[in-house]
Amino acid sequence: EFCRMARAGLDKRLEKHPHRDTLDEKEYRERLEMELKVINDMGFPGYFLIVQDYINWAKRNDIPVGPGRGSAAGSVVAWALGITTIDPLPNKLFFERFLNVERVSMPDIDVDFCEDRRLEVLDYVTQKYGKDKVSQIAAFGKMKAKAVLKDVGRAMGIPFAETTRIAKMIPASDLKMTLKKALDTIPEFAEEYKSKPEIKKLVDISRRLEGLTRHASTHAAGVVVSDKPMEQYLPLFAGRKGEQIAAFDMKFVEKVGLVKFDFLGLRTMTVISNACKNIALQGKPV
Repeated sequence: EFCRMARAGLDKRLEKHPHRDTLDEKEYRERLEMELKVINDMGFPGYFLIVQDYINWAKRNDIPVGPGRGSAAGSVVAWALGITTIDPLPNKLFFERFLNVERVSMPDIDVDFCEDRRLEVLDYVTQKYGKDKVSQIAAFGKMKAKAVLKDVGRAMGIPFAETTRIAKMIPASDLKMTLKKALDTIPEFAEEYKSKPEIKKLVDISRRLEGLTRHASTHAAGVVVSDKPMEQYLPLFAGRKGEQIAAFDMKFVEKVGLVKFDFLGLRTMTVISNACKNIALQGKPV
């Protein structure tokens, strides 16, 4: 069924192709068959059909959807199924960057939706597959160098202005910065540590807590779908609005055998959609 849908989809794409008279149909069909073999051998047809289903639903309901981003744009199968709208061949996009038999990993199709209506698509998927089988994913905030100083300083009763002054000595541009690295490479920070007992105590306590998980929030895009009730695979917690959230991050949900989908809410899609509607109105009030 999956192969039949992909082949029929390619036929439609080629019929409506702007360069119909000059394109090499054989090249497209050979590429499609090669991709179908890889996708079937890796056991991913279901993934493509689920993505195609919610993208088609969004388009039928006038929810703006992006043309495709990342490595998925290199797939003729994704193009044939309507998941992407970019023809990979004239743009010389490689399928191997997306799926490769030598590096077995889950496909990752990032789909951009209008930011204002992204939740409607998520609601559709929840209704279709069952509330107990669809979940958003947790994202865990870590206590990094600057943040841990502020948290510990607050607990120690050190004035906010003082901990902020110390924390500002650590550059925000270095994402791999640690307190130990700061002591070794930032002279003014090291001097504060050596000369002020209270700052030394602040840094010593902070170093023991640095890197620990501070809080859980909801991942901006990730959603998982399961065949059985989600609670049979992993722990869950309720979000602020009562939504179901998997208490594992995006790497661990895949390790327990669940499939992750990315529903990105993109402000750009909303702006472009509103601009097109306003142009169509030709100055008339809504």
